[in-house]
Amino acid sequence: MSLFSKDKAADENNKGGVRRLRPGVADRLAGEKKDFKENLDPFLPQELIGGSIPHIVGMEEEAVWNAASQACGTEKVHFVYSVEDKRIWYLACPSYAMASSPDSWCPLAAALPGNSEYWDRETVYLYEQEGLASALRWDPDTGRMQVFIGASRTLLPRIQSMDANFVTVNAEVADLVPWHNRMLKTEKLSRATARVLLLVGIFMNLILFGILAGQYLYTNMIKRDLAAVKRETDRAAVNLTMQANQALQSDTIKHMVRVQELLDELKTLDGTLVKYQLGKGKVTWEALVNPSFTGSIQGVKVEVLPGVEKDKRVRIRGRK
Repeated sequence: MSLFSKDKAADENNKGGVRRLRPGVADRLAGEKKDFKENLDPFLPQELIGGSIPHIVGMEEEAVWNAASQACGTEKVHFVYSVEDKRIWYLACPSYAMASSPDSWCPLAAALPGNSEYWDRETVYLYEQEGLASALRWDPDTGRMQVFIGASRTLLPRIQSMDANFVTVNAEVADLVPWHNRMLKTEKLSRATARVLLLVGIFMNLILFGILAGQYLYTNMIKRDLAAVKRETDRAAVNLTMQANQALQSDTIKHMVRVQELLDELKTLDGTLVKYQLGKGKVTWEALVNPSFTGSIQGVKVEVLPGVEKDKRVRIRGRK
């Protein structure tokens, strides 16, 4: 059995010095960068628990929170975790246990697999604070992680009686491992989202105000030249008048009168107008009359076409 601190080993491996935390994107978006705590105080919760669960990629935080909530009997938990050997190793405690030390971290978390103070699973990791001691070890038979916590005068002698190597975690040189809390994280993201939406709304309103102001200045300062507009209006009016005159001078009315005259004259001859065609300035019409018809219609000599229609009449054709 050996009892030693990891200070020298950390210095030899260039791990000395506490790693300061930096505000994340959510802190910056929420406008809480200046309130972010870069240095946390070491604190050992009295209701600390620990364990391990299978590692599911992308579901680490959800899995740890679910396991810690069931172990602590409440959804309001603080937890830390690390991933190694396809398992997640975590420590957790109820959030109310942090009532006296809100801005703190648990140095025993630095001994989780993959963190700065971890050596191997044959080593027992100790941390003591204000008469309270804790130990982190792996059961040699089952491989399960065990967390012990209690008064220093009773816990340390019992732990040191084990046949194992011991490492005392030094909070001054270990890398900080901050607690996670899902509810606090969700509230921070909500504040960040609200602030971003507010800033985007203000920015868009400023852009719209600038556009309206520019349009107002442009409308009131531009020199209006109405002469060109008046000329275009007069030209359009003249064109419309000419088109109206051309429409009135169309031959449509004249031909409608011509057709009506033909119908009236054919009616006296018991005839029927069957065709009236206008093409290339000439009019051609055809009608059905009695075979005994001879002469002209409206002073125009007509042509009798060969053949007899079904109603025993003949077809005549006139041109003009």
